[in-house]
Amino acid sequence: MARGWFRRSMPRGLFGRSLLIIVMPMVLLQAVVTYLLFDRQWEAVTQRISRGVAAQIVLFVQSYETLGPDRFAAEAERLRETSFGLVPVIKSGAMIPETESPTYEILKQVFGRELSSRIGRPVWVDSDSHEDQVEILVQLDGAVLQVMAERKRVMSSNTHVWVLWMIGTSLILLSVAILFLRNQIRPIERLADAAEAFGKGRDVPDFRPSGATEVRRAALAFLDMRERISRFVQQRTDMLAGVSHDLRTPLTRMKLELAMMKDDATAQALAGDLEEMEHMLDEYLAFARGQAGEGASETDIGQLLRDIATSAQRKADAKTAAKTVDLSVNEDLLVEVRPNALKRCVTNLVENALRHGNRAELSASQHDNMVEIIVDDDGPGIPPEQREEAFRPFHRLESGRTLASGGVGLGLAIARDIARGHGGEITLTDSKFGGLRAVVRLPV
Repeated sequence: MARGWFRRSMPRGLFGRSLLIIVMPMVLLQAVVTYLLFDRQWEAVTQRISRGVAAQIVLFVQSYETLGPDRFAAEAERLRETSFGLVPVIKSGAMIPETESPTYEILKQVFGRELSSRIGRPVWVDSDSHEDQVEILVQLDGAVLQVMAERKRVMSSNTHVWVLWMIGTSLILLSVAILFLRNQIRPIERLADAAEAFGKGRDVPDFRPSGATEVRRAALAFLDMRERISRFVQQRTDMLAGVSHDLRTPLTRMKLELAMMKDDATAQALAGDLEEMEHMLDEYLAFARGQAGEGASETDIGQLLRDIATSAQRKADAKTAAKTVDLSVNEDLLVEVRPNALKRCVTNLVENALRHGNRAELSASQHDNMVEIIVDDDGPGIPPEQREEAFRPFHRLESGRTLASGGVGLGLAIARDIARGHGGEITLTDSKFGGLRAVVRLPV
Protein backbone atom coordinates (compact mmCIF):
# COMPACT_ATOMS: atom_id res chain seq x y z
CA MET A 1 0.00 0.00 0.00
CA ALA A 2 2.72 2.44 1.03
CA ARG A 3 4.86 1.35 -1.90
CA GLY A 4 2.03 2.00 -4.35
CA TRP A 5 1.40 5.44 -2.87
CA PHE A 6 5.11 6.24 -3.12
CA ARG A 7 5.16 5.27 -6.81
CA ARG A 8 2.07 7.36 -7.56
CA SER A 9 3.51 10.39 -5.76
CA MET A 10 6.79 10.27 -7.68
CA PRO A 11 7.16 12.65 -10.65
CA ARG A 12 6.41 11.08 -14.02
CA GLY A 13 8.75 13.15 -16.17
CA LEU A 14 12.51 12.82 -16.48
CA PHE A 15 13.02 16.47 -15.48
CA GLY A 16 11.02 16.04 -12.27
CA ARG A 17 12.77 12.81 -11.33
CA SER A 18 16.24 14.15 -12.11
CA LEU A 19 15.50 17.28 -10.13
CA LEU A 20 14.31 15.15 -7.23
CA ILE A 21 17.52 13.14 -7.35
CA ILE A 22 19.53 16.36 -7.11
CA VAL A 23 17.33 18.28 -4.69
CA MET A 24 16.62 15.57 -2.11
CA PRO A 25 20.27 14.89 -1.16
CA MET A 26 20.99 18.63 -1.15
CA VAL A 27 18.04 19.38 1.11
CA LEU A 28 18.88 16.52 3.48
CA LEU A 29 22.54 17.53 3.59
CA GLN A 30 21.71 21.17 4.24
CA ALA A 31 19.19 20.21 6.92
CA VAL A 32 21.67 17.97 8.74
CA VAL A 33 24.51 20.48 8.48
CA THR A 34 22.27 23.35 9.54
CA TYR A 35 20.91 21.44 12.51
CA LEU A 36 24.28 20.23 13.73
CA LEU A 37 26.26 23.41 13.22
CA PHE A 38 23.47 25.78 14.14
CA ASP A 39 22.48 23.87 17.25
CA ARG A 40 26.03 23.38 18.43
CA GLN A 41 27.13 26.92 17.58
CA TRP A 42 24.08 28.56 19.13
CA GLU A 43 24.33 26.45 22.27
CA ALA A 44 28.06 27.06 22.69
CA VAL A 45 27.84 30.84 22.20
CA THR A 46 24.80 31.13 24.46
CA GLN A 47 26.54 29.20 27.22
CA ARG A 48 29.61 31.39 27.09
CA ILE A 49 27.86 34.76 27.20
CA SER A 50 25.18 33.70 29.68
CA ARG A 51 27.80 32.40 32.10
CA GLY A 52 29.22 35.90 32.37
CA VAL A 53 25.78 37.30 33.29
CA ALA A 54 25.26 34.43 35.74
CA ALA A 55 28.60 35.18 37.40
CA GLN A 56 27.63 38.85 37.75
CA ILE A 57 24.29 37.92 39.33
CA VAL A 58 26.16 35.69 41.79
CA LEU A 59 28.18 38.74 42.80
CA PHE A 60 24.93 40.70 43.29
CA VAL A 61 23.51 38.01 45.56
CA GLN A 62 26.75 37.73 47.55
CA SER A 63 26.91 41.53 47.91
CA TYR A 64 23.28 41.59 49.06
CA GLU A 65 23.97 38.96 51.69
CA THR A 66 27.13 40.76 52.83
CA LEU A 67 25.90 44.38 52.81
CA GLY A 68 22.31 43.88 53.69
CA PRO A 69 19.24 45.34 51.95
CA ASP A 70 19.81 49.00 52.78
CA ARG A 71 23.46 49.28 51.91
CA PHE A 72 22.97 47.12 48.81
CA ALA A 73 20.24 49.46 47.54
CA ALA A 74 22.59 52.41 48.00
CA GLU A 75 25.35 50.65 46.10
CA ALA A 76 23.04 49.54 43.20
CA GLU A 77 23.82 52.52 40.92
CA ARG A 78 27.53 52.15 41.47
CA LEU A 79 27.27 48.46 40.64
CA ARG A 80 25.74 49.40 37.27
CA GLU A 81 29.04 50.95 36.19
CA THR A 82 31.03 47.82 37.05
CA SER A 83 28.55 45.20 35.85
CA PHE A 84 28.27 46.17 32.15
CA GLY A 85 24.87 47.75 32.44
CA LEU A 86 23.22 45.15 34.69
CA VAL A 87 21.16 46.87 37.41
CA PRO A 88 19.92 44.79 40.34
CA VAL A 89 16.50 45.68 41.75
CA ILE A 90 15.35 44.35 45.13
CA LYS A 91 11.61 43.61 45.49
CA SER A 92 10.95 43.17 49.20
CA GLY A 93 8.32 40.62 50.21
CA ALA A 94 8.03 39.24 46.66
CA MET A 95 8.27 35.64 45.51
CA ILE A 96 9.37 34.28 42.16
CA PRO A 97 6.55 32.76 40.08
CA GLU A 98 5.77 29.08 40.64
CA THR A 99 5.20 28.52 36.94
CA GLU A 100 7.87 27.12 34.65
CA SER A 101 10.32 29.64 33.29
CA PRO A 102 9.20 30.85 29.81
CA THR A 103 12.63 30.59 28.22
CA TYR A 104 14.94 28.33 26.29
CA GLU A 105 16.12 25.13 27.96
CA ILE A 106 19.74 26.15 27.54
CA LEU A 107 19.17 29.31 29.61
CA LYS A 108 17.42 27.32 32.30
CA GLN A 109 20.35 24.95 32.50
CA VAL A 110 23.03 27.68 32.54
CA PHE A 111 21.43 29.98 35.09
CA GLY A 112 20.05 27.16 37.19
CA ARG A 113 23.36 25.31 37.30
CA GLU A 114 25.54 28.39 37.90
CA LEU A 115 23.34 30.05 40.53
CA SER A 116 22.34 26.87 42.30
CA SER A 117 25.89 25.58 42.55
CA ARG A 118 27.32 28.85 43.83
CA ILE A 119 24.58 30.42 45.92
CA GLY A 120 21.94 27.73 46.20
CA ARG A 121 19.04 30.02 45.31
CA PRO A 122 15.99 29.35 43.09
CA VAL A 123 16.03 31.21 39.82
CA TRP A 124 13.33 32.09 37.25
CA VAL A 125 14.14 33.35 33.73
CA ASP A 126 11.76 34.98 31.22
CA SER A 127 13.04 35.49 27.66
CA ASP A 128 9.60 35.67 25.96
CA SER A 129 7.74 38.55 27.59
CA HIS A 130 10.20 41.30 26.66
CA GLU A 131 11.33 42.09 23.13
CA ASP A 132 14.96 43.08 23.68
CA GLN A 133 15.55 42.02 27.27
CA VAL A 134 15.66 38.93 29.43
CA GLU A 135 14.25 39.06 32.95
CA ILE A 136 16.12 37.09 35.62
CA LEU A 137 14.62 36.63 39.10
CA VAL A 138 16.53 35.16 42.07
CA GLN A 139 14.70 34.24 45.28
CA LEU A 140 16.32 35.83 48.33
CA ASP A 141 15.31 35.75 51.99
CA GLY A 142 12.07 37.72 52.07
CA ALA A 143 12.77 39.43 48.74
CA VAL A 144 13.41 38.86 45.02
CA LEU A 145 16.44 40.10 43.11
CA GLN A 146 15.40 41.24 39.62
CA VAL A 147 17.95 41.81 36.88
CA MET A 148 16.96 43.00 33.37
CA ALA A 149 19.67 42.06 30.89
CA GLU A 150 19.87 42.86 27.21
CA ARG A 151 19.05 39.83 25.11
CA LYS A 152 22.38 39.96 23.30
CA ARG A 153 24.16 39.84 26.72
CA VAL A 154 22.44 36.58 27.59
CA MET A 155 22.05 34.62 24.35
CA SER A 156 23.27 34.61 20.76
CA SER A 157 21.01 36.93 18.75
CA ASN A 158 22.54 36.66 15.26
CA THR A 159 21.56 33.07 14.54
CA HIS A 160 19.09 34.21 11.88
CA VAL A 161 22.05 35.38 9.80
CA TRP A 162 23.35 31.82 9.76
CA VAL A 163 19.95 30.42 8.78
CA LEU A 164 19.48 33.02 6.02
CA TRP A 165 22.95 32.31 4.71
CA MET A 166 22.25 28.59 4.53
CA ILE A 167 18.88 29.13 2.83
CA GLY A 168 20.35 31.65 0.41
CA THR A 169 23.19 29.39 -0.68
CA SER A 170 20.76 26.47 -1.04
CA LEU A 171 18.49 28.51 -3.30
CA ILE A 172 21.43 29.63 -5.44
CA LEU A 173 22.71 26.08 -5.83
CA LEU A 174 19.20 24.84 -6.57
CA SER A 175 18.66 27.52 -9.22
CA VAL A 176 21.93 26.62 -10.92
CA ALA A 177 20.98 22.93 -10.82
CA ILE A 178 17.53 23.63 -12.32
CA LEU A 179 18.96 25.74 -15.16
CA PHE A 180 21.66 23.21 -15.95
CA LEU A 181 19.28 20.25 -15.74
CA ARG A 182 16.68 22.00 -17.87
CA ASN A 183 19.22 22.54 -20.62
CA GLN A 184 20.12 18.84 -20.48
CA ILE A 185 16.50 17.66 -20.55
CA ARG A 186 15.37 19.96 -23.40
CA PRO A 187 17.18 17.97 -26.16
CA ILE A 188 15.53 14.78 -24.89
CA GLU A 189 12.13 16.47 -25.02
CA ARG A 190 12.81 17.65 -28.57
CA LEU A 191 13.81 14.11 -29.55
CA ALA A 192 10.62 12.72 -27.99
CA ASP A 193 8.49 15.34 -29.79
CA ALA A 194 10.19 14.56 -33.11
CA ALA A 195 9.67 10.80 -32.66
CA GLU A 196 6.02 11.36 -31.71
CA ALA A 197 5.45 13.63 -34.72
CA PHE A 198 7.10 11.12 -37.04
CA GLY A 199 4.92 8.37 -35.55
CA LYS A 200 1.87 10.47 -36.45
CA GLY A 201 3.09 10.83 -40.03
CA ARG A 202 4.18 14.45 -39.67
CA ASP A 203 7.42 15.88 -41.01
CA VAL A 204 10.07 17.18 -38.60
CA PRO A 205 12.49 18.95 -40.96
CA ASP A 206 13.83 21.36 -38.32
CA PHE A 207 14.98 18.68 -35.87
CA ARG A 208 18.71 18.77 -35.17
CA PRO A 209 20.70 16.58 -32.71
CA SER A 210 21.83 18.50 -29.63
CA GLY A 211 22.65 17.99 -25.97
CA ALA A 212 24.93 15.45 -24.31
CA THR A 213 26.81 12.81 -26.26
CA GLU A 214 24.33 10.05 -25.41
CA VAL A 215 21.38 12.21 -26.45
CA ARG A 216 23.09 13.11 -29.72
CA ARG A 217 23.70 9.41 -30.42
CA ALA A 218 20.02 8.66 -29.82
CA ALA A 219 18.99 11.58 -32.07
CA LEU A 220 21.32 10.45 -34.86
CA ALA A 221 19.99 6.91 -34.55
CA PHE A 222 16.46 8.30 -34.81
CA LEU A 223 17.34 10.26 -37.95
CA ASP A 224 18.94 7.18 -39.50
CA MET A 225 15.87 5.11 -38.64
CA ARG A 226 13.56 7.75 -40.09
CA GLU A 227 15.62 7.84 -43.27
CA ARG A 228 15.57 4.05 -43.60
CA ILE A 229 11.81 3.87 -43.04
CA SER A 230 11.15 6.66 -45.53
CA ARG A 231 13.44 5.01 -48.07
CA PHE A 232 11.73 1.66 -47.57
CA VAL A 233 8.27 3.19 -48.04
CA GLN A 234 9.42 5.02 -51.16
CA GLN A 235 11.04 1.91 -52.60
CA ARG A 236 7.87 -0.08 -51.97
CA THR A 237 5.78 2.61 -53.62
CA ASP A 238 8.10 2.84 -56.63
CA MET A 239 8.16 -0.92 -57.05
CA LEU A 240 4.37 -1.26 -56.97
CA ALA A 241 3.98 1.77 -59.19
CA GLY A 242 6.35 0.19 -61.69
CA VAL A 243 4.50 -3.12 -61.55
CA SER A 244 1.18 -1.33 -61.96
CA HIS A 245 2.51 0.64 -64.93
CA ASP A 246 3.93 -2.46 -66.59
CA LEU A 247 0.69 -4.36 -66.15
CA ARG A 248 -1.48 -1.52 -67.35
CA THR A 249 0.18 -1.63 -70.79
CA PRO A 250 -0.99 -5.15 -71.68
CA LEU A 251 -4.33 -4.43 -70.03
CA THR A 252 -4.78 -1.45 -72.31
CA ARG A 253 -3.98 -3.57 -75.36
CA MET A 254 -6.44 -6.19 -74.18
CA LYS A 255 -9.12 -3.52 -73.79
CA LEU A 256 -8.51 -2.33 -77.36
CA GLU A 257 -8.68 -5.87 -78.71
CA LEU A 258 -11.80 -6.50 -76.66
CA ALA A 259 -13.44 -3.38 -78.07
CA MET A 260 -12.95 -4.76 -81.57
CA MET A 261 -14.63 -8.06 -80.69
CA LYS A 262 -18.30 -8.80 -81.02
CA ASP A 263 -20.44 -7.74 -78.12
CA ASP A 264 -21.44 -11.17 -76.87
CA ALA A 265 -21.45 -12.99 -73.55
CA THR A 266 -17.79 -13.95 -73.84
CA ALA A 267 -16.73 -10.36 -74.52
CA GLN A 268 -18.77 -9.10 -71.57
CA ALA A 269 -17.19 -11.68 -69.29
CA LEU A 270 -13.70 -10.69 -70.45
CA ALA A 271 -14.55 -7.02 -69.93
CA GLY A 272 -15.63 -7.79 -66.38
CA ASP A 273 -12.38 -9.66 -65.74
CA LEU A 274 -10.31 -6.78 -67.08
CA GLU A 275 -12.20 -4.27 -64.97
CA GLU A 276 -11.63 -6.42 -61.89
CA MET A 277 -7.92 -6.74 -62.69
CA GLU A 278 -7.61 -2.96 -63.07
CA HIS A 279 -9.42 -2.48 -59.77
CA MET A 280 -7.06 -4.94 -58.10
CA LEU A 281 -4.04 -3.06 -59.45
CA ASP A 282 -5.42 0.18 -58.02
CA GLU A 283 -5.92 -1.48 -54.64
CA TYR A 284 -2.43 -2.96 -54.61
CA LEU A 285 -0.90 0.39 -55.45
CA ALA A 286 -2.93 2.17 -52.78
CA PHE A 287 -1.85 -0.38 -50.17
CA ALA A 288 1.79 -0.08 -51.15
CA ARG A 289 1.70 3.71 -51.29
CA GLY A 290 0.60 3.92 -47.66
CA GLN A 291 1.70 7.21 -46.16
CA ALA A 292 4.16 8.34 -48.82
CA GLY A 293 3.88 11.50 -50.85
CA GLU A 294 1.49 13.63 -48.76
CA GLY A 295 2.25 16.11 -46.01
CA ALA A 296 0.15 16.61 -42.88
CA SER A 297 -2.01 19.71 -42.47
CA GLU A 298 -4.68 20.94 -40.09
CA THR A 299 -7.94 19.40 -41.30
CA ASP A 300 -11.57 19.88 -40.33
CA ILE A 301 -12.66 16.32 -39.58
CA GLY A 302 -16.35 17.26 -39.72
CA GLN A 303 -16.05 18.65 -43.23
CA LEU A 304 -13.96 15.66 -44.31
CA LEU A 305 -16.66 13.25 -43.09
CA ARG A 306 -19.39 15.28 -44.80
CA ASP A 307 -17.53 15.01 -48.11
CA ILE A 308 -17.10 11.26 -47.63
CA ALA A 309 -20.78 10.76 -46.73
CA THR A 310 -21.94 12.82 -49.72
CA SER A 311 -19.69 10.95 -52.14
CA ALA A 312 -20.70 7.54 -50.77
CA GLN A 313 -24.39 8.41 -50.95
CA ARG A 314 -24.00 9.63 -54.53
CA LYS A 315 -22.32 6.37 -55.58
CA ALA A 316 -25.04 4.33 -53.87
CA ASP A 317 -27.78 6.32 -55.63
CA ALA A 318 -26.02 5.91 -58.98
CA LYS A 319 -26.19 2.16 -58.54
CA THR A 320 -29.92 2.45 -57.70
CA ALA A 321 -29.19 0.69 -54.42
CA ALA A 322 -31.43 1.35 -51.44
CA LYS A 323 -28.58 2.29 -49.16
CA THR A 324 -28.25 5.31 -46.84
CA VAL A 325 -25.31 7.09 -45.27
CA ASP A 326 -26.02 9.08 -42.08
CA LEU A 327 -23.67 11.62 -40.49
CA SER A 328 -23.37 12.70 -36.86
CA VAL A 329 -20.67 15.26 -36.01
CA ASN A 330 -21.37 17.34 -32.91
CA GLU A 331 -18.38 19.66 -32.92
CA ASP A 332 -15.67 21.12 -35.09
CA LEU A 333 -12.59 18.94 -34.86
CA LEU A 334 -9.36 20.34 -36.22
CA VAL A 335 -6.62 17.72 -36.37
CA GLU A 336 -3.28 17.72 -38.16
CA VAL A 337 -3.53 14.76 -40.55
CA ARG A 338 -2.85 13.82 -44.15
CA PRO A 339 -6.32 14.62 -45.47
CA ASN A 340 -6.28 12.51 -48.65
CA ALA A 341 -4.92 9.46 -46.82
CA LEU A 342 -7.43 9.80 -43.99
CA LYS A 343 -10.22 10.31 -46.52
CA ARG A 344 -9.25 7.06 -48.21
CA CYS A 345 -9.11 5.30 -44.82
CA VAL A 346 -12.65 6.33 -43.83
CA THR A 347 -13.96 5.86 -47.38
CA ASN A 348 -12.77 2.26 -47.32
CA LEU A 349 -14.64 1.70 -44.07
CA VAL A 350 -17.83 3.33 -45.41
CA GLU A 351 -17.68 1.37 -48.65
CA ASN A 352 -17.06 -1.80 -46.68
CA ALA A 353 -20.13 -1.00 -44.54
CA LEU A 354 -22.36 -0.32 -47.57
CA ARG A 355 -21.08 -3.39 -49.36
CA HIS A 356 -22.25 -5.65 -46.56
CA GLY A 357 -25.23 -3.67 -45.25
CA ASN A 358 -27.92 -1.21 -46.25
CA ARG A 359 -27.09 1.52 -43.76
CA ALA A 360 -23.89 3.23 -42.63
CA GLU A 361 -23.55 5.92 -39.99
CA LEU A 362 -20.52 8.18 -39.65
CA SER A 363 -19.79 9.96 -36.36
CA ALA A 364 -16.81 11.74 -34.80
CA SER A 365 -15.97 13.02 -31.32
CA GLN A 366 -12.97 13.91 -29.19
CA HIS A 367 -12.04 12.23 -25.91
CA ASP A 368 -9.07 13.72 -24.07
CA ASN A 369 -6.18 13.68 -26.58
CA MET A 370 -7.81 11.27 -29.04
CA VAL A 371 -10.29 11.82 -31.88
CA GLU A 372 -12.63 8.93 -32.60
CA ILE A 373 -14.23 8.37 -36.01
CA ILE A 374 -16.89 5.64 -35.89
CA VAL A 375 -18.49 3.81 -38.83
CA ASP A 376 -21.52 1.68 -37.95
CA ASP A 377 -23.41 -0.64 -40.32
CA ASP A 378 -26.35 -3.06 -40.15
CA GLY A 379 -24.66 -5.88 -42.01
CA PRO A 380 -23.93 -9.43 -40.85
CA GLY A 381 -20.88 -8.33 -38.86
CA ILE A 382 -17.72 -10.30 -38.15
CA PRO A 383 -17.32 -12.85 -35.34
CA PRO A 384 -15.00 -11.54 -32.58
CA GLU A 385 -12.46 -14.31 -33.15
CA GLN A 386 -12.10 -13.33 -36.85
CA ARG A 387 -11.92 -9.54 -36.50
CA GLU A 388 -8.15 -9.37 -36.32
CA GLU A 389 -7.82 -11.63 -39.35
CA ALA A 390 -9.98 -9.19 -41.33
CA PHE A 391 -7.06 -6.72 -41.32
CA ARG A 392 -4.65 -9.15 -42.98
CA PRO A 393 -3.82 -8.09 -46.56
CA PHE A 394 -5.55 -10.18 -49.25
CA HIS A 395 -7.35 -12.17 -46.57
CA ARG A 396 -10.96 -13.06 -47.33
CA LEU A 397 -13.34 -14.17 -44.60
CA GLU A 398 -15.25 -17.33 -45.31
CA SER A 399 -18.46 -16.34 -43.56
CA GLY A 400 -20.49 -13.19 -42.93
CA ARG A 401 -18.63 -10.96 -45.36
CA THR A 402 -18.01 -13.35 -48.22
CA LEU A 403 -16.09 -13.38 -51.44
CA ALA A 404 -19.29 -12.81 -53.37
CA SER A 405 -19.65 -9.40 -51.82
CA GLY A 406 -16.72 -8.08 -53.86
CA GLY A 407 -13.38 -6.52 -53.00
CA VAL A 408 -9.87 -7.92 -53.05
CA GLY A 409 -9.24 -8.10 -49.31
CA LEU A 410 -7.27 -4.87 -48.97
CA GLY A 411 -9.84 -2.32 -47.77
CA LEU A 412 -9.39 -2.86 -44.03
CA ALA A 413 -5.63 -3.43 -44.40
CA ILE A 414 -5.24 -0.10 -46.19
CA ALA A 415 -7.42 1.64 -43.60
CA ARG A 416 -5.37 0.28 -40.68
CA ASP A 417 -2.12 1.09 -42.46
CA ILE A 418 -3.22 4.72 -42.85
CA ALA A 419 -4.47 4.96 -39.27
CA ARG A 420 -1.23 3.58 -37.87
CA GLY A 421 0.68 5.94 -40.14
CA HIS A 422 -1.03 8.74 -38.20
CA GLY A 423 -0.02 7.22 -34.86
CA GLY A 424 -3.54 5.84 -34.35
CA GLU A 425 -5.36 2.52 -34.59
CA ILE A 426 -8.52 0.87 -35.89
CA THR A 427 -10.57 -1.57 -33.84
CA LEU A 428 -13.68 -3.58 -34.72
CA THR A 429 -16.59 -4.09 -32.32
CA ASP A 430 -20.33 -4.71 -32.42
CA SER A 431 -22.48 -1.99 -33.98
CA LYS A 432 -25.56 -0.51 -32.36
CA PHE A 433 -27.41 -1.54 -35.57
CA GLY A 434 -26.45 -5.19 -35.09
CA GLY A 435 -23.64 -5.19 -37.64
CA LEU A 436 -20.03 -4.12 -37.42
CA ARG A 437 -18.55 -0.98 -35.87
CA ALA A 438 -15.14 0.30 -37.02
CA VAL A 439 -13.50 2.81 -34.67
CA VAL A 440 -10.61 4.95 -35.89
CA ARG A 441 -8.64 6.57 -33.06
CA LEU A 442 -6.21 9.34 -33.94
CA PRO A 443 -4.00 11.34 -31.54
CA VAL A 444 -4.59 15.09 -31.50
